[in-house]
This record gives sequence, C-alpha cells and structure tokens, in this order.
Amino acid sequence: MTVIITAAELARDLAGPTPPTLLDVRWQLSAPDAPAFDARAAYEAGHLPGAVFVDLDRELAAPPGPRGRHPLPDLAVFGAAMRRAGVCAGTPVVVYDGGQGWAAARAWWLLRATGHPNVRVLDGGLTAWEGPRSTEVPAPAQGDFEPLPEPAGVLDADGAARLAGSGVLLDARAGERYRGEVEPIDRVGGHIPGALSAPTTENVGPDGHFLPAADLRDRFKALGVSGDAPVGVYCGSGVSAAHEALALAIAGIPAALYVGSWSEWSNDPSRPVAVGPDPR
Repeated sequence: MTVIITAAELARDLAGPTPPTLLDVRWQLSAPDAPAFDARAAYEAGHLPGAVFVDLDRELAAPPGPRGRHPLPDLAVFGAAMRRAGVCAGTPVVVYDGGQGWAAARAWWLLRATGHPNVRVLDGGLTAWEGPRSTEVPAPAQGDFEPLPEPAGVLDADGAARLAGSGVLLDARAGERYRGEVEPIDRVGGHIPGALSAPTTENVGPDGHFLPAADLRDRFKALGVSGDAPVGVYCGSGVSAAHEALALAIAGIPAALYVGSWSEWSNDPSRPVAVGPDPR
C-alpha cells in the first residue's frame, strides 16, 4: 500500500463506494515574536468537502514540557479525537495540511504507529487540490478506532543516542540549525553526536510534491541508509521528522521517530551536543 495519494486519485476515491475519512491537519510553526497561526480559522475559511479539522497541538501532541514541544499525546485524548473525526479501523484515512506536509505526516505517523492499517497523505496538500472547497463543518458518525496502548517505532533520547552509533540517525532540520549556526527556538544549537544532516526540504521537488521513490532511495542511500542498519529520524519537536519518516516510507525504508527530538535533547544540559558539519 502506498503512503501518499495524488489529488486526482483522492477525487476518484471520494466518488467511489468506500470514500476515505478526510482529516485537515493544517498547522505551521510560528516565530516566537509573531502571532500564532490560526489553523482552525484557515480550516473554516475553506477545506476539502467532508474533511474534519484536527488540532495538532492539542490532539496530536501533549502540552510542551521536559519531553519536548510536541511530545506524544495522551492516547485517550488522541483516540477520542480520531473517533470524533469519524476514524474507523476498517476505513481508509487521508490526511492533508496546507501544503508543507509536516503536520499531515505527523497525523499519518501517529495513526500508523498506533495501529491504523490504511492511512495516506495528500501529496502537495490543500494547494494540490483543484476541486471545490467547503466552509461547512461536518458532523461525522462516531468512529471506532482504538489506538494501540504502545505506539510502534518510537525512540526516546537514549534510544536515539544508541542509534546514532549503531545505525543511521537523520536530523531533518535545516542545515544551519544542525550545524549550530542559528537556533531560533531551543536552548542551544547543534545536533545529536553521530546524527547526519538530512533536511526535509530535500524530500520534495520545486512543486512541493515528494520526489519519486527511486530518487528518495538514492538520496537516503547517499546518506548511508543501506537497509542493513536501523534508521531513526528527529527534528526540532517531532513534526518535520514525521515528514522524513514518510519520505523514507515512500522509498520503502522503515524508520523510528525520536518524538522529543532536539527540543527534548537540548533541554537536558547533561546530554552532549555536536556542532558544525561533522556528525561527531
């Protein structure tokens, strides 16, 4: 099963006998001194017909704290949000955001990690959709999805440190943050020692769509992902890293996600920090 879907394929599926459940997960990272992005208002101004809004900060993550800015949500809260949105275990789900793909990937990853068997991301997000948009807020029938009590493919800080030495740990942030040249959000700049710089921006082409699977395989192979060693990903707070995990899945490569990411790692002064282009 593919993990992404084109706008044309989605339009076909929505007109078919078993249309997917649609989740609108618009979200964007706001600068500390800028007004927060109002995702709910953006949704209400126009969304795919039938799509239900999901709040990344409140339903796909727990409140910020020692475990990072977007730690794993309480699974009871997450499960209730998914059932409210009409998510059923036996019905396909398609998630989308405004086009960047990070937030949609976070929803995709969390649903898959907690046991949903059929979740895809709309490639290119809302900007790729050429059909009608709606301002009607749907009230779907209650879903039946129950998340697994232990999400699969999750790394903690110690697991990420071990993987950086025994496998391949990819840092999905911008290169200048990896190198420690700038750090607009977290306590210190730099990266986990042994991690490799693999910015999420290189997963997509100029049109914002994912690169073909063969190109993504070549990209990750050049970073040392050979299939012989386990792979993990992290970013600032576990959102853009989900986009990297999605790109790896397109390439046929399973990867674990360090959800706490740099926001958790850098908050602990006892953990080592590497700077510059060298992984170590």
